[in-house]
Amino acid sequence: MAANLYRTFLRALLLSLTVMLAQTLLAQESPISALPPVPGNMAGSVEIASLDHLPSAPAPVNEASTTVLAVVPPAIAPAIAPVNVHPKETSRHSFWDRENRLLFSAVGALAAADFYSTRANLASSGKELNPVTRVFSGSTPALAANFALETAGVMAASYFFHKTGHHRLERITSFVSLGSSAAAVGYDLTHR
Repeated sequence: MAANLYRTFLRALLLSLTVMLAQTLLAQESPISALPPVPGNMAGSVEIASLDHLPSAPAPVNEASTTVLAVVPPAIAPAIAPVNVHPKETSRHSFWDRENRLLFSAVGALAAADFYSTRANLASSGKELNPVTRVFSGSTPALAANFALETAGVMAASYFFHKTGHHRLERITSFVSLGSSAAAVGYDLTHR
């Protein structure tokens, strides 16, 4: 009964984390409707930018091609939408800011607690439920290395999200690890 309850809890947790991740990814996309409206009626006009300041500018456009572009009927003319190019903002904060230091400390502390409770349960003839960790449950150093690598993996994934500008995912990665470690420690403590 308790194993089924634990599996149901883990499935619900995984489903809710997947939904949160999907919502976060979708929230970071900017919709096309957020673009500013095109000023005035630009259906029949084409703007040609000056390239004089560039060192290898192409030859200037002759008047024949300009008049051909201006004669295109408004129904056939391509839609011109303003494009706002912003420099890519790689980081809004330092990676080792206060919040990340606290989160990584908590991730490490809960991983240590998970290691201790798992090792105590295995010593009293318990069984490891995580199939990945079960491979390392034969020796204490291997089990410790597993939990240390989990913590390092969380930090590496957070750093990757930080560098790619996904700052919400950077924080969510730590929260997912905290949740799974807390659930494992809680399960281990209730099944001693």
